[in-house]
Amino acid sequence: MDLFEAQATTATGLPEVAANAPLAVRMRPRQLSEVVGQAHLLADGSPLVRLIGPDAATTSLILWGPPGTGKTTLAYLVAGNRRFVELSAVTAGIKDVRGVIDDSKRRIAMGERETVLFVDEIHRFTRTQQDALLPAVENRWVTLIGATTENPSFSVVGPLLSRSLLLTLKPLTEADVLALVDRAIGDERGLAGAVTVEAEAKTHIVRVAGADARKALTLLEAIADAAGPGGTVTTELAEQAMNAALVAYDRQGDQHYDVISAFIKSVRGSDVDASLHYLARMVVAGEDARFIARRLVILAAEDIGLADPQGLVVAQAAADAVSFIGMPEGRIVLAEATAYLALAPKSNRAYMAIDRAIADVKAGKAGVVPEHLRDAHYAGAERLGHGQNYTYAHDAPHGVAAQPYLPDAVAGAIYYEPTDHGFEKTLGERRATIRKLLGRET
Repeated sequence: MDLFEAQATTATGLPEVAANAPLAVRMRPRQLSEVVGQAHLLADGSPLVRLIGPDAATTSLILWGPPGTGKTTLAYLVAGNRRFVELSAVTAGIKDVRGVIDDSKRRIAMGERETVLFVDEIHRFTRTQQDALLPAVENRWVTLIGATTENPSFSVVGPLLSRSLLLTLKPLTEADVLALVDRAIGDERGLAGAVTVEAEAKTHIVRVAGADARKALTLLEAIADAAGPGGTVTTELAEQAMNAALVAYDRQGDQHYDVISAFIKSVRGSDVDASLHYLARMVVAGEDARFIARRLVILAAEDIGLADPQGLVVAQAAADAVSFIGMPEGRIVLAEATAYLALAPKSNRAYMAIDRAIADVKAGKAGVVPEHLRDAHYAGAERLGHGQNYTYAHDAPHGVAAQPYLPDAVAGAIYYEPTDHGFEKTLGERRATIRKLLGRET
């Protein structure tokens, strides 16, 4: 067997697995029906299903999704009985890539099996390394399957992406991961007869693992080893083995709403330590990080508002970062945003202002748009008087044109009343000056 020879495979085309292999490897699905989650990719007639089987087409793939969602498993299933070579972009270089390609070309010339080259974490390859794959993909010297946890639009070169089918894997749900844990406990390939696992302990494993199936099975194996042959995996044992306490937190029940409520109210109340406490409870319990980030974005607009406009920028940046990098690193981003927002000056005046304006509109206080503010950029507008006597603000003193802006139905209405908190104090001073220039009371 040379340097780039594929692993020995079973009749199904999957690699042979030693009895002492990690549980996550032993429990890898052997056929498509065993794959949990990704229903959007596994429907009858879907592009992925058409790539699996004896008559499958030869198409290179980019699999994009969070860790532990089944990218490697799908790569093996797509490869089928073809020769499978795996490289990690973390350790492999151009020499390794070219070695696989040259070896595959030699084998094709000798009438041997096609080669599937699986590149894990392909986003780690430099542009030059990715470019080295282009001729092989273009000429089908290899079928490339690249796996990435980062958006391929930014991490994979365009020419390679355009020559491949992009499939996006979704995060597994708690039910998906629990199903895999249950399967591992009862399957002969896994822990069948070896240990008994209490239901609460399984729940704890699933929560700590988040949406990562591989992590869940790795944790299960470690705890089962701690329990010993014939032992029972209890919540206490799981906590000791994982060094993580079981948090009383039901993501579908009262605790979910109570904790997120306490979190938001603590940030609103400017208690940074309480805010981080409730954030930690959600993180440890496996709350969806994107849900937390969305709530921070809402809070930044609703409770901080113009007292610190940068708060919304920080919250949105945190939401983008969490979606980009995922967990567990996302906890750092969430903590930074939480601390910033908790310590920021607070104002809900913009939130109150739009609700007041909406209430007036719903009450029928809309009125007609003043003629001088109407659109004057069409034939006939001048005849109707639209746009006449309009004062261009940039031609007015201080850039403020003293003319009516509100419809008569709500003339004199005041919706936005700034506080003297943070930056909003400056806005209040500007507002007072502008109202004088407009000829209105302060």
